[in-house]
Amino acid sequence: MHQPDGLLALERLEIAVEKVRQRLLRSTAALESGGIPYAVVGGNAVMAWVEQTDESAVRFTQDVDIALRRSDFELARRALVAAGFVHRHSSGIDIFLDGPDGRARDAVHVVFCGEKVRPHYAAAVPDVDASVSFRSYRVISLEALVLMKLTSFRDKDRTHLRDLIDIGLVDAGWPPRFPADLAARLRQLLDDPDG
Repeated sequence: MHQPDGLLALERLEIAVEKVRQRLLRSTAALESGGIPYAVVGGNAVMAWVEQTDESAVRFTQDVDIALRRSDFELARRALVAAGFVHRHSSGIDIFLDGPDGRARDAVHVVFCGEKVRPHYAAAVPDVDASVSFRSYRVISLEALVLMKLTSFRDKDRTHLRDLIDIGLVDAGWPPRFPADLAARLRQLLDDPDG
């Protein structure tokens, strides 16, 4: 079936995925060149871990999530603005739009180490020290990523956790690594992945 503008759905998907990849690479390159500690978190971090084990299990995401120390935010802001991003602070969240016409859902979203993303969350964002080098950028460690996904535990977080379980990166030995309430969430997914 032909789309009105001539692009097939698969071509649209390829373009969208490439835009996210370029946004990830541009933002992390800006932070790397500025010597600013950071870690990629969220869906792109899951993708990095999954890709190393099973490329066919990779899911794509439309935004880029970065963890920063609050003390490094101003340096990071300058580096990202110099790379063409536009800073916005809205509803208590710092985002970097991909240019002046960028949309919030396509932006680079910042979370701060040592702070809770939402007041009711059980755990704060891990420090960027809990990260590893992946290709040309830093990704939060697998254990810290699982902690973050168990903390937020939205539908997409549960899906990401199931992906990590399905490919064997997370197993029945993992729950004791986390506080009791988060361990219970992980056991629930391990015991009943479809529930």
